[in-house]
Amino acid sequence: MLRREFLSVRNRLTDDDVDETARTLAERALELPELAHARTVAAYVSVGSEPGTPALLDALRARGARVLLPALLPDNDLDWGEYAGPGSLTRVQRAGKIALLEPSGARLGPDAVTAADVILLPGLAVDARGMRLGRGGGSYDRVLARLERAGARPRLVVLLYDTEVVAHVPAEAHDKPVHAVVTPSGVRRFPST
Repeated sequence: MLRREFLSVRNRLTDDDVDETARTLAERALELPELAHARTVAAYVSVGSEPGTPALLDALRARGARVLLPALLPDNDLDWGEYAGPGSLTRVQRAGKIALLEPSGARLGPDAVTAADVILLPGLAVDARGMRLGRGGGSYDRVLARLERAGARPRLVVLLYDTEVVAHVPAEAHDKPVHAVVTPSGVRRFPST
């Protein structure tokens, strides 16, 4: 129910709203010290009315960061590939799922994410504790569990609209808080992480 509410609000945004927010989010995110010094960033390609990532992906790459993007596996886990610019993306449509833009180059394996200094996570909301509400598919829960098993400690950052930073979202025992959320109005860090 909560996920549907956030998605409904996003779906009412105009293309101009989404484009303007994407530009502002890229500017705000690029001010993060974590991203300024990151050698490898695991990110995602935004779809539909998600807070836009294309400008940010290109800016990170222009800074010399290696950008990893996910490719959805049949079991909802994520494989990774390197982003080499907009021409390196392929539109992938899977039965019953939204079409995604995925890296078209070589697959690096699900463990490639453990090399990231920063992970930009998609989400629908984040709360005052830094708990992230995802879309419910479990893909990023698997990523976070993989990081923990590997002893990897990348900075976890979510890109959201201002209205998606809320007082509370439901969380389960396995959920992990993020370190920061970037919205058009700025960056909020979470003290518990």
